[in-house]
Amino acid sequence: MLEDADLITELQTHGMRMVDPSAGHESRRGGAGPSDHKAITIGERTVMIPVHTAPSFDSPYLADAPDATGAARVTRDGVAVATVRFPTRAKFYALKTVDGIPYSHIATLHSKDVLATTVLQTCIRYESRKKTCQFCSIGQSLAAGRTIAHKTPQQLAEVAKAAVELDGVTHMVLTTGTPAGKDRGAKVLCESAEAIKAAVDLPLQGQCEPPEDDLWHQRMFDAGIDTLGMHLEAVTPEVRRRIMPGKASVPLEKYFSSFEAAVKVFGRGQVSTYILAGLGDTREAILETGQKLCTMGVYPFVVPFVPISGTPLESHPAPTSDFMASVLRPLGQMIARAGIRSADMKAGCGKCGACSALSSYEKLRVPRRQEAPA
Repeated sequence: MLEDADLITELQTHGMRMVDPSAGHESRRGGAGPSDHKAITIGERTVMIPVHTAPSFDSPYLADAPDATGAARVTRDGVAVATVRFPTRAKFYALKTVDGIPYSHIATLHSKDVLATTVLQTCIRYESRKKTCQFCSIGQSLAAGRTIAHKTPQQLAEVAKAAVELDGVTHMVLTTGTPAGKDRGAKVLCESAEAIKAAVDLPLQGQCEPPEDDLWHQRMFDAGIDTLGMHLEAVTPEVRRRIMPGKASVPLEKYFSSFEAAVKVFGRGQVSTYILAGLGDTREAILETGQKLCTMGVYPFVVPFVPISGTPLESHPAPTSDFMASVLRPLGQMIARAGIRSADMKAGCGKCGACSALSSYEKLRVPRRQEAPA
């Protein structure tokens, strides 16, 4: 049997086929991510596994239909490797807002106890073929009628309160497409957070591109945002220009100066960034950036790239499990030594950890020669 960290890495890179695709709560197609995934629980840990991607259709991993107890066997080439469970459909999905919009169009359940929403389902990058991030599917769920373009503060507060009361949600992620304007989404996050915190005591993570003015960090914190995510996605200029030409117009230097300013407001370990491994950055480049971020007190949430159907990168290969393990093992140790473990984060993707095996690697001991980039 594989260790949990290695098994999660295997499943997240290969994806998984399912005998009963309807098991558990709905898999997520399109949107701002995690997309084309389904939540499964392995032991005490719930993770997101690709089930609607090109690699998953040919995956050697197969989940049987759940038995009477809700448990399902996962096999690889016919050999059992794990027993899993599928979190059930959120109760709040059965409700509608006072203005008649299904709660599931306002926010969705990620993992088993995380509420997530894309406040603005439109983005100045996505709307231009020359500027769009080639991995992004933010417009797909909007085009399919599964969400609305702008969730109002009142709608978000109403749904968040219900999700806490009905489904035991413990924290919430507020992400957004990038609007026109120098705040880069910080303003709409402030408005949303203020309304949610007035309705329910729920830890919040805000996610946006680095605002032009660092004063927005304090404004977001004062509005009730507990942790902040500003996502690099790729760590080298060449990859950034090729994969996300619009977002790459905000240089790496701006990201790092914004990280430094944000840590002063939110604290060490309460600022994070998403890095998609498999887009072209080398192991060494990711680990070098990861060490720099850890030193600053920024949590480097490295996840395997998942090729999403309908995007320009839908046929791009997912990273291998060996590549992911070679990154996540030493990175987990860097995080542990820096004292910014995911478990200590107040809210957000890093705390949830469902899209990567990284938090499992934070707990592992590895030989000293593996702790730093080669």
